[in-house]
Amino acid sequence: LMDRLKIGKDAETSAERWLLRAGLRLVTRNYRCRGGEIDLIMRDGRELVFVEVRLRRDPRFGGALASVDHHKQRRLALAAAHYLQHHPWDGPCRFDVIGLSEPTGGPQWVKYAFEL
Repeated sequence: LMDRLKIGKDAETSAERWLLRAGLRLVTRNYRCRGGEIDLIMRDGRELVFVEVRLRRDPRFGGALASVDHHKQRRLALAAAHYLQHHPWDGPCRFDVIGLSEPTGGPQWVKYAFEL
């Protein structure tokens, strides 16, 4: 279990660094509430970006991006709504997904990955 947690943390750190190099600014990481968790919350210009980081080493199970199914999207939306209730934001928001095949490998970045 500890290895899995460290691998997940390393993946999130790698994604965060990649997004920072792409010009986004970190707002917070690992925002948790009763409804779910958001790995990274960042700013991209005027947009607030809720980022889900997914790591999949074995592509036989659909890959990292495919793992963000409707159920996961709903949980992310609940967590984002909770965040916005406690941290009012008057600009646009979006959901992005960063898919990694290895914790230190290059990411697949899907902007506007889904809408709710």
